[in-house]
Order: sequence, then C-alpha cells, then structure tokens
Amino acid sequence: MNASLKLSSLVVASGNPGKLREFDRLLKPLGVQVSSQSEFGVEPADEPYDTFVENALAKARHASAKTGLPALADDSGICVPVLGGAPGVRSARYADPVQGVEQDLLNNNKLIQALAGMDDRRAFYVAVLVLVMRADDPLPVIAQGLWAGEVSDKPRGSNGFGYDPHFWLPELGATAAQLDPVQKNQVSHRGQAMQSLIDQVAKRGLLGTSS
Repeated sequence: MNASLKLSSLVVASGNPGKLREFDRLLKPLGVQVSSQSEFGVEPADEPYDTFVENALAKARHASAKTGLPALADDSGICVPVLGGAPGVRSARYADPVQGVEQDLLNNNKLIQALAGMDDRRAFYVAVLVLVMRADDPLPVIAQGLWAGEVSDKPRGSNGFGYDPHFWLPELGATAAQLDPVQKNQVSHRGQAMQSLIDQVAKRGLLGTSS
C-alpha cells in the first residue's frame, strides 16, 4: 500500500438501508465522503464463504474493482452457541423467502422456533468490517466487533433492523431495537468494529490530506 495514499472518499459495499444509515452515522466523524455501491449500479457480490471475514473481504474487493474507489464492506450476523453458531453468516437469509412477507420476520420466527424449549438463550451479534484502498490491496484493514445478549421470544422496540427486536440486553434491560441510534452505536457490534477500524485507519496515517 502506498503510505501517502489518503482516505477522502469510499464506497460502502451494501444496499441494506439499515446498515447504510448506521454507516453514515458511524463514519461522519472521519470527514470521509461516503457513497453506496448502488449509486454506481454495482450489483451485490457473491458471498459463498463460511466465515464473516472472507465474505466481507470479497464484497469490499468487488465494490472497489467496480468503482475504482476505496471500499468498505461489512459482514455481520447473529450466532447462537446452542445452535452450533447458526444462523451465522446466513443470518440475512436464514429462513426460506415467502412472497409478501418481510425476510426479517421470517428469520426471527425461524430462530424462535429453533430455540423452543431450550434454556440456553445466549447469542452474539458479530460484525466484521473490511476496508480496502483498492481492489488488490495487500493490506486490508480488518476489524471485528462482538455484542453479547440473549434471544427473547417476545419482540420489543421499533428501532433497528434484522434480529434487533429479539436481541435482549440484560445489562440494559432492553432489546437492541429499543435503543436510540446514538446509544446503539456506542455499544453495538458494528459500533465496536467501526471504532477499531477508525483507530487502525488513523494509525496507518490514511486520514487527512497528503503532505
């Protein structure tokens, strides 16, 4: 990587509106111009891998190759130990699609059914972020965040997306969907990963103008 290269703009390798809103808030302190890959007509990359980091790297490289810009990709999901780590990397498509029914609802219903009768409700939200300065970047910035909670049968809250209404946080007495966006970004898996990524980007001297 060229050490003099500075990060002034990037493309986010996602079309998920919820993720894009969170990224916009999280990246604001960097002063970096952020665009979505959909603004460039970039189709989503394939995600054939069994780990979050491999899928995130594939998505980042794909977006950078298609746009010529530095690219940030996220692969995230919820892992439930008693289910062998499922839904894991397949969190967004855990349940089979049903026409006319929101995928988030289908996914949550399948998770609740899978945990029926089980006492161990522990769950971990996982987020892996990968930033590449170019498609063939040999030194991508990789950051991970882990958020511990429990799966609640009863949904609560209207903020957030995905499994948030069922992701219960005992220490806060609320689900992720009951937190306001600012509070959520301070404690969430994605917020943790983003802070790690920002620290690494700053350490590598990629922020600001070139000297």
